[in-house]
Amino acid sequence: MIIRFRSKDGVFRVNAEASTLFGDLLAQLLSKSLPDVDLNTVKVSSDSTNSDQTLASSYERKTAAELGLENGAMLYLTYAKGASGTNGSAVSINGKSEPVKVSSTTVEIKSTTTSSDQLSIDDKLDKDKGLIQRKRSTFCRHNEKGMCEYCSPLPPWDKSYQEEHSIKHVSFHAHVNEVNTQVNKTESISSYIAPLHQSNFKIDRHCINGHKPWPKGICSKCQPPAITLQTQKFRMVDHVEFQDSEIVNDFINAWRLSGSQRIGLMVGSYDRYTEVPLGIKAKVEAIYELPQLDREDGLVLQKWEDEDKVIQLVHDMGLVPVGIIFTDLIDAGKGDGSVICKRHKDSFFLSSLELIFAVKWQMKFPNICKWSSSGTFSSKFVTCVISGNTSGQIDIEAYQASESAEGLVKADLISPSTHPNQVFINEQDEERYVPDIMYRMINEYGLEVKRNAKPSFPVEYLLVSLTHGFPEAPSPFFKDSEKFAIESRNYIDEVATMSDIKEHFNIKNDPTEFTSRLSNFHLLNYLLNNLQVLGAPERALIIKIVKEFASGDVNTAKADSFNLLESPGWKSLKMIVDMGY
Repeated sequence: MIIRFRSKDGVFRVNAEASTLFGDLLAQLLSKSLPDVDLNTVKVSSDSTNSDQTLASSYERKTAAELGLENGAMLYLTYAKGASGTNGSAVSINGKSEPVKVSSTTVEIKSTTTSSDQLSIDDKLDKDKGLIQRKRSTFCRHNEKGMCEYCSPLPPWDKSYQEEHSIKHVSFHAHVNEVNTQVNKTESISSYIAPLHQSNFKIDRHCINGHKPWPKGICSKCQPPAITLQTQKFRMVDHVEFQDSEIVNDFINAWRLSGSQRIGLMVGSYDRYTEVPLGIKAKVEAIYELPQLDREDGLVLQKWEDEDKVIQLVHDMGLVPVGIIFTDLIDAGKGDGSVICKRHKDSFFLSSLELIFAVKWQMKFPNICKWSSSGTFSSKFVTCVISGNTSGQIDIEAYQASESAEGLVKADLISPSTHPNQVFINEQDEERYVPDIMYRMINEYGLEVKRNAKPSFPVEYLLVSLTHGFPEAPSPFFKDSEKFAIESRNYIDEVATMSDIKEHFNIKNDPTEFTSRLSNFHLLNYLLNNLQVLGAPERALIIKIVKEFASGDVNTAKADSFNLLESPGWKSLKMIVDMGY
C-alpha cells in the first residue's frame, strides 16, 4: 500500500506493507525526500489542522496495521530543518541510531522526476507527448501557419486513428498519458495522484475494523470488490522483433532433429516501435535454451542451476530477458515440411495452462514504472509460440497476459482448465476468498452485457496479442555468423567441448576475425559460465569487446582483442585447448 505524507515541502508517498514499522516508513521518507530534516523534531497528525500532533518517534515501533493505516492514508507532518541530531540518513531504534538503506524502488517517484530504475526507453517516451501530426485537409480554411480542428495533432490514444490504422491495442505510454490527463488535470506537485495502480484481488487479513480476520470475519474495508473483466485496451509491448532470422531457425532445428518440443529464454532489449504512437518493441538478440525434458506433446522445465550466472551475463552485456519462446509443432506427415494447425479461432491461441505459465514469468520480471503507486506495473516480458498456421506453415505468435491476469494469479483465484480455451475459477475456502467475478461480452444482439465468470471464462479476456517480425536492415548485437553448440541440447548430442573452442577460434590469432568469432551468445555462456579457466580481468575484457563490436566501435574492439589474446588467462585457455583436454 501507499502511505502519503503532506508537509510544507509537498506531498510524498512511501510504499509499505501492513507489517512495516512506522520508524522504517519515516526512514524511507527522510532519507529520500527530506534529508536535511531532524527526525527528533518530526511531529505527525492525522488531521490537517494538526490538532492531534504527536512526536513521530513515539510510533516508530508500531506497524502500519497497528496504527490503522490503509492504502492511500494521508498523514500531516511538521518538522525543523538543519538542527543537530538524527536526520534522514538514520532512524533511532531502541535508543540506537542505525543507518537505513533505502532502495529507489521502495519509494514512489513523482511524475516530475525520473527514476533511475526505469528502462531508458521508458524515460525517453515519458518526455514525448506522442502527438499524431496531421496535414491540412480540404476542410481547412486557414493559411499555412494556421491550425484548426481538422489538422491539429491528435493525442496518441485517439480511437479514430486506432480504427483507421487497425491498431487493436494502444501502447502503454499512450495509455499512461490518457489516464494521467484524467487523474491529474493540473501539474501541481502537491495534488499529484499516481495514475496507475496494480490490481489487488486479495482479502486484507490485517483488517482492524473491529472483527476477527478472514475467515472468521469480514467487512467492506477488507473485502476485495467485485471483479469485472474485459479485454485490456493497452499493451506493455507492441511488437517483437527478432534481430536475425537464424535465431529462430536454430531454435526450431531442435524440433526438426528430435520431434520434441523446445523452450527458451529470449534475451535482448527494448526500443521504440514507430508503427504505433509511443510504441515499444522487444528486440530479441539470442535464445538461451533452458534445462528441460522434451516430449513430442510438451515439455518439463528442470531446475535452472545456472540462472543467476546467465542473468548476470545478460545484464553485463547491457541486455535483459525479454520473453519466453516455445514450440508446439506436429509434422503433418506429408513429407513437404508442413505442420498441423492446432491454434485458431475455433480452438485456442494460448491455453489456460500456458497463460498462467506466462503470468508467472511476467511476475518474475516486473516493469519498473514511476507512474504506478507501487513503483511497478505489470511487465514487458512476452510469450512467443511457434506453431502451425492455417496454411500448414511454421509461424510465430506473440502474446502477453493482461495486468488483471497477474492480479488473479497473485490472489490464487484462477487455475488451468481441462478445456484449453477456458480459465477455471478456484473454489473459496478458509485460505482463499473469491469475490464475484464477471466479464463483459457482446451478445447476439450486438449489445455489451455482463456474464458471471464462474465456474470458468474464456482465456481471451486475459490475453493481449502482439505483432512480430524481422528488421528491414538487420544489425544484431551478436555478430558471429559461425555456429556454436547450444546449451541444454545433450539429448541430441549437441554438447559444447574444448574441441569446439579450438575449432571456433582456429583463425591463427587474427584479431579482426577473432573479434567477430567472440560475438556469439552461446559461446560466451560456455566460455564465461561453464569453464573455470578465465579470471575476472579476462571476463570483463571479453564483455567489453563484445559491447564495443556491437556498437560499431570496431577498431577499439580489435585493439582490446589483441590485449585479450596476450592476457595470461587466455594463454592458459589456449594451452589447455591445444593439449586436447
